[in-house]
Amino acid sequence: MDGYGAPTVVDGGAAELALLWGGLPALGAGGGWLLATGAGWVAGLSWAPAQGLFELVAGLPDPQAGIGGLAVGTLGGLLVAAVGTAERLAVTVDTERVRLRRDRADRQVGRRPVRAVFVDGKDLVLLGADDEELVRERSDLSVDRLRDAFRAHGWPWTDGDPHRDAYRRWVPGLPGLPSGADALLRARQRALHADRGGEARELRGELGRTGVVMRDDGRRQYWRLTRSAPRPREDATSAEPEVDGR
Repeated sequence: MDGYGAPTVVDGGAAELALLWGGLPALGAGGGWLLATGAGWVAGLSWAPAQGLFELVAGLPDPQAGIGGLAVGTLGGLLVAAVGTAERLAVTVDTERVRLRRDRADRQVGRRPVRAVFVDGKDLVLLGADDEELVRERSDLSVDRLRDAFRAHGWPWTDGDPHRDAYRRWVPGLPGLPSGADALLRARQRALHADRGGEARELRGELGRTGVVMRDDGRRQYWRLTRSAPRPREDATSAEPEVDGR
């Protein structure tokens, strides 16, 4: 390794794991106990949902109900902790590459093609020489720690998206997109409205192959083109825009 030193690892650390595996089961146990002890009171509220369930819990003998509530709450906390642990992102940076690990996914990107590194909202983004997105990974990692890690190893960190002003709000039928991109954006808009995150990510990749870079603001889509993407004529005829995007 050269003068930049050993690799730097940015993750949630031991404190995050302690919160996940200690705090969440404890909170679940407390919630389960409160549910068991307060079931009779909730069952008496005419407006409360799932009254049948609360009546069933209230009818159990007192020690068994409390123990069952603790057990179910603890199990729920452990399940949430397992999901949270699987979703943790760990970023390892050195002078030659960055490694991104999440659950069973393990991806590496070399330093040479990367033109800019930044955080967009909660997303870590790496741009390539064509201003395309090489990486977009969501995480709750500290922006300061990510910035320090990349800068310490000589990566081109920027404080924000250098192309933020180039994005345009997508409205169906407006000109300016490469051939086929509007249909992909329509499909992606439907996926966003239906909360199909996996499909939306897949369609983002398809759009990237046409030279379209995406960023989302809630369920609103914004787009820009890479340097080499074809620039259609702005005065080309197009369908009447559908403002609601559906």
